[in-house]
Amino acid sequence: MWPFGKSTADRVKEALNDQPRLKDLGLQVNESGGSVSVSGMVPTDQYSQLVSVIAQGINGVTSVDTSGLIAQQVSQEIQAPTPSLDVGSAEVSADSYSIDMTPVGQGQAVGSQAVGSMDDEIAQAVASSSIAKAVLHAIRSNGEISDGPIDVLQSGKTVILRGAVDNDHEVRLAEQVARAVPGVAGVDVSGLRVIPEARKMAKSRDTATGDATYTIEAGDTLSSVAQKYFGDAMRYKDIAHFNNISNPDHVEVGQVLRIPSS
Repeated sequence: MWPFGKSTADRVKEALNDQPRLKDLGLQVNESGGSVSVSGMVPTDQYSQLVSVIAQGINGVTSVDTSGLIAQQVSQEIQAPTPSLDVGSAEVSADSYSIDMTPVGQGQAVGSQAVGSMDDEIAQAVASSSIAKAVLHAIRSNGEISDGPIDVLQSGKTVILRGAVDNDHEVRLAEQVARAVPGVAGVDVSGLRVIPEARKMAKSRDTATGDATYTIEAGDTLSSVAQKYFGDAMRYKDIAHFNNISNPDHVEVGQVLRIPSS
């Protein structure tokens, strides 16, 4: 479970599949060092913009390459509804979106549907997902939760926060920061878990695999470590197997464990 059980690529793919226009396309996602590349077939070239803005709402993504997307039809050009971001003041403006529908040619169609109609729907989806991107920027600009393992997804004008924070105060703070972004109509924090030392734990993750490392402290057992990372003490068996531990009842202070990503 994110933030400890999913790689960055898996979380990007999950976010793309949550978008109705993208969920059935079977897009492939690869990630290395925060750089994400997405490939596959899409109905029109404008889908690449939607893919890019959704991926940028995922924590840890630094760049998105959509050159591997192949459009089945030439479409119309949409000017990206990009929110203006003031990094210094952490103020985010997302209420000035403008869509520039400039035709590349005349009479283009997909089946019996005009390309312009499809592009209009994609433009609206891009605008909505841009709000999620703005919310993530606002969270990353807040000193208390800037390094928290939080992803931001979009459902209409409601943003969905997923991940973990250290305490209940940070849940409320994350919600408050999200609500302050123009264009946000609602905030869903049901996917935001409270895990003590969540930020510290997330820093030990391998972004490529989702695996983490943990150093045994006094009083720890494999069951308590499993509870911390998975919310299920019985997952101690998985940790023991992953680390070739023959006796799960015996761990030593200072022993470094690898925590599996799933």
